[in-house]
Amino acid sequence: MSIRLGYQIPNYTYPGPVENTFDTVAAQAREAESAGFDTVLVMDHFYQLPGIGAPEAAMLEAYTTLGAIAQHTSTVQLSTLVTGNTYRNPALLAKTVTTLDVVSHGRAILGIGAGWFEREHHDYGFEFGTFGQRFERLEEALTIIAPMLKGEPGTLDGKWYTARGAMNNPRVRPTIPIMLGGSGEQKTFRLAARFADHMNIICDIDDLARKVGVLRERCEEIGRDPATLATSYLVMGMVGETDAEVKELAGSIPEDRRNRSFLGTADQVAEQLHERVLGAGIDGLTINLIRNGHRPGVVAAVGAALKPLVKS
Repeated sequence: MSIRLGYQIPNYTYPGPVENTFDTVAAQAREAESAGFDTVLVMDHFYQLPGIGAPEAAMLEAYTTLGAIAQHTSTVQLSTLVTGNTYRNPALLAKTVTTLDVVSHGRAILGIGAGWFEREHHDYGFEFGTFGQRFERLEEALTIIAPMLKGEPGTLDGKWYTARGAMNNPRVRPTIPIMLGGSGEQKTFRLAARFADHMNIICDIDDLARKVGVLRERCEEIGRDPATLATSYLVMGMVGETDAEVKELAGSIPEDRRNRSFLGTADQVAEQLHERVLGAGIDGLTINLIRNGHRPGVVAAVGAALKPLVKS
């Protein structure tokens, strides 16, 4: 399993009535599949993120949405980027992603991270805890989830979680891939080396080559071949169809994402990504189009420009 070219859908605020929201999501997923994207991903949040929109802006629950997307697609892998571990009991999460795998005929990936959006935790009543506690919880969760995705019982009497031989049937393939998302060199990368099939690195572009090097070191520290841990990079795509639209989009890049956003026409962005992302040693690209991905034809144009960069 790897993500060579992923399309993330982080924004659900579209023109038209709210009852058409999922129709627009499904249309993007179908367009991405037709354009050669191998994975469609959604965020696992309950509120819109700062920099993209107001907290009260539209946000769909991730696994319900992925299950519905599965019925509108046939080949793309389906994942969150990434599940907040703190939002779900780990054995239940293993069951949820396995059910997604069944209904999609073997296309699910478990994307997971420690969780970070404090307001969601506060408002929904989930314990947030300290940074260290969230990573303790993630390690315990993976200890339960990883065997369950292989059909083995999930068992742990931990500080944060308990599972007593939790079974996970039915399944349609021997295992489901695990992808971690984040940038932490001491905690996230060590957990990825131990548990993951894929690491989606989320960081400023200037840090990317160094992060790739550290991730390789974390694999080598435990005797794992770094080549067995696929990597991808999340890109905020500010892609305009005309020079005028590019100029307009330039003013809407969130301040805190300027160092991981790419601005230009589809071909211009592809050239930038070839040099700055793939040139840093990353295996694959995941892009979102937060401002105009819902507009028919935009995803297809971006896919046509990016697909030649990531041929397997």
